[in-house]
Amino acid sequence: MKPVAEKESWLAGQRAKRPWLDHLVRAKDEFTARNGNHYAAAITYFSVLSLFPLLMIAFSVVGFVLAGNPTQLENLKETITDAVPSGLVEITTDLVDAAIESRGTVGVLGLLIAAYSGLGWMSNLRDALTAQWGIEYKQVPILRRTASDLLSLLGLGLALAISFGLTAAGSGLGSLLLDWIGLEDDAWAVFLLRAATIVLALTANWVVFVWVISRLPREKVSARSAVRGAIAAAIGFEILKQAASLFLASVTASPAGAVFGPIMGLLVFANLVARYLLFITAWTATARENLIAAMPNPPPPAVIRPVLQVRTGPRARDAAGLLGAGALLGLLWRKRSRPR
Repeated sequence: MKPVAEKESWLAGQRAKRPWLDHLVRAKDEFTARNGNHYAAAITYFSVLSLFPLLMIAFSVVGFVLAGNPTQLENLKETITDAVPSGLVEITTDLVDAAIESRGTVGVLGLLIAAYSGLGWMSNLRDALTAQWGIEYKQVPILRRTASDLLSLLGLGLALAISFGLTAAGSGLGSLLLDWIGLEDDAWAVFLLRAATIVLALTANWVVFVWVISRLPREKVSARSAVRGAIAAAIGFEILKQAASLFLASVTASPAGAVFGPIMGLLVFANLVARYLLFITAWTATARENLIAAMPNPPPPAVIRPVLQVRTGPRARDAAGLLGAGALLGLLWRKRSRPR
């Protein structure tokens, strides 16, 4: 095993030769120093907490929409019960019935919990992004802070809705187009459609991440600086989504996996996405064009204190001492200057 000093010198040499490696190491150091893992844990907690009120709101909306259509309501209940293990069918059915019958209460309660968890999620996300940019935290009044977080949450929700809507619309229109021209069974056409859907999803994700990285921090930064980081974030997010899909498909094959797999998958996915987003933000902030030379601390302010001194003659004691010293020196000089 090489000594630590040799390892460090080797890494320093590699960083000097490869700017991209130096950039990654600087981003990793800043991500750790700015508590990226701790912020990711807080974001994960509020992400999972926000899921349940959203489900409550969804049940409430579905209950209002399907209250007058018993056939569609039964089809929905069958679809839900078919997706859960056989031992949980009865409990799930009772929960669905209770949620639909109390759709008004469930909806209001879901909105209140969603507001709390959503604001907590957005507040932690904005604080985390601000920290990764290395921006000094500033205290603001709580009402102003809450209003700002609420507007950011609504803006992000709208951006995500547009992103997912464009992706779904592109996929649906592509399928309709293949059916219309009679190429729905051709492998090459299906492959091209799939590739186009992925490109469209990456583009939509890129737009969202540009906004997240540059506009969600407490202090606004240049959107131009977030362009490259958003590309890496969009690609990584798509890879994580595909990995999560494969994970869920593998764990839900067994009854135990069907119960605990989605919850564990959601926790891991949310934490990985949060960490990756914060690391990409640190990577963007440590790019050379965003590095600002550290300014020396200014000297303390000068304090000018005028001092008034009144000079007087020597005191009697001082004068006597001076006269005595002068007389003694005179005698010595006289004695020395006599001819011998």
